[in-house]
Amino acid sequence: MFFNQIDKEALIIDERANGGGQAANYITEVLSRRHLSTWKDRDGMPYNTPAGALHGPKVMLIDQDAGSGGDYLPYSFRHLGIGKLIGTRTWGGLIGISANPALVDGGFMTVPFFRFVDADGNWTVENEGVAPDIEVKLDPVATNNGLDTQLERAIEHILAELETDQSPVPPVPPLPTELGR
Repeated sequence: MFFNQIDKEALIIDERANGGGQAANYITEVLSRRHLSTWKDRDGMPYNTPAGALHGPKVMLIDQDAGSGGDYLPYSFRHLGIGKLIGTRTWGGLIGISANPALVDGGFMTVPFFRFVDADGNWTVENEGVAPDIEVKLDPVATNNGLDTQLERAIEHILAELETDQSPVPPVPPLPTELGR
């Protein structure tokens, strides 16, 4: 549903309760796209490359119920400098399970098969989680009243960022009036 949002000025990604299942680096690759160029067609309509990019501020909501790939996504979001993490520390279960054969009685075991090493060559995240840049705990009374204190803080933060945000997309200059310019 991301590509339906690229006309927006900013983005709040809610990855709370993300149980993982994969290291979704394709998400952070799309979120971190940089403006490369603008084109202007014969009808005078400009369009940008890459076409599927949102260049405004971004924040990600995280919580203690996000783990495994739900730990990896905020790790990579921070590592790529996409935006701030808001909420509570993820649960720290970034260890993979794979190739677990069934037991004779039909049961199964999950056995750790691979573990995460960060871009600096450190064993991290497992048993630690990913800490937010801005810690906001859910207020149970507010939640029972239908309010989401983490989302409200994310909206407050993104609106403040929008006040000073400078688009990396320059305005399209007037069409040239001389040959070769």
